[in-house]
Amino acid sequence: MEFAHVVAGPLAGGMLADQGADVVHVEPPGSGDAARAMGPRRDGVPLWFKVAGRNKRSVTLDLHHEEGREVARDLIAWADVVIVTLRAGRLRAWGLDWEAVHALNPTAILLQISGFGATSSRADAPGFGKMGEARSGVVHLTGFPDGPPVHTGFSHGDAVTGLMGAFAILAAVHRRDTDPDFEGEWIDLALFEPLYRLVEWQIIAYDQLGTAPERAGNQLAVAPAAVINTYRSADGGWLTVTSATIRSVRNVVRLLGLPDEEFATVDQQHAGRERLDAALRDWVAARPAAECLAAFERAEVVASRVFTAADIAADPIYAEREDIITVDDADLGPVRMQAVIPRFHRSPGAVWRTGPALGADNALVYGEWLGIDGGRLAKLEAEGVI
Repeated sequence: MEFAHVVAGPLAGGMLADQGADVVHVEPPGSGDAARAMGPRRDGVPLWFKVAGRNKRSVTLDLHHEEGREVARDLIAWADVVIVTLRAGRLRAWGLDWEAVHALNPTAILLQISGFGATSSRADAPGFGKMGEARSGVVHLTGFPDGPPVHTGFSHGDAVTGLMGAFAILAAVHRRDTDPDFEGEWIDLALFEPLYRLVEWQIIAYDQLGTAPERAGNQLAVAPAAVINTYRSADGGWLTVTSATIRSVRNVVRLLGLPDEEFATVDQQHAGRERLDAALRDWVAARPAAECLAAFERAEVVASRVFTAADIAADPIYAEREDIITVDDADLGPVRMQAVIPRFHRSPGAVWRTGPALGADNALVYGEWLGIDGGRLAKLEAEGVI
């Protein structure tokens, strides 16, 4: 059961739905998930939710009504996993907090995503993914030393929280299936914590050295690499080049015709980083992107064009990996989107539907799965509860 909207919670459920889980997405009647109205459109049809809501069931339910909360409690008692993104106070008031969920369903797994975590003094404060990115330390490390901190151009904090949430749910499911004494699980995840966890060295470095790493542009703040940057080619293309080992840096040195003996050791390579970066920038600027990439491949230098969506759609590696699939949509006809990732070769997931129409599965979930009779369903619908 997914009492969650927009990105983090629905992405956690979406990752599980791609692998075959029955995920029921609960939305307010009339308006639905805010993601339905966000992002680019074609002929007035929003595109984002076609991916974000794929492989899920959509039911409508107004939790502001007590009858709606009664139905929600029936759904919780029926489910294996419950995902919520409401504030702690609202969850308590509506009977969707951990204590209520556990009482209704002693083996249920609750993933609760919030801005600051359910146990903090700011448990009732609102939060969005960009706030989480800022608190994690990641934004401080992103950008150039002489420029402002920079956020990524998508919902980075929300997305990583969704991924970690899906991982946590599966870890809890494994414990449920292997521990005869399993008594449910409460996964309490704040939006800043996943990215914070992934920058593994920042806290130990501050603890032991007393210094906080700073922005380093396209370099890593604690870069082991002597070459890591983006470079613009003669025809305007942007390329990323990375060399993180002694051998790979020397491959760049030889390609540029610089003295190999002056870049033979790690210390020499780090001392010569600026010289090497400037030489590589000039070398790329004098050649078209395709020529640069061909030369990099011959020299065993790791490089890539900086891809746009158009580049991804035309790329042979994406095609060979079958990472872009075509799915039929009721509003748009055939649409292309990401395949199920990660790929399980022996039991691959599948995309069997795009994001469904609002409330498309009310009859199935409420009638067939929960066993609510037709008369009560009609009453709930007439009263605006579903």
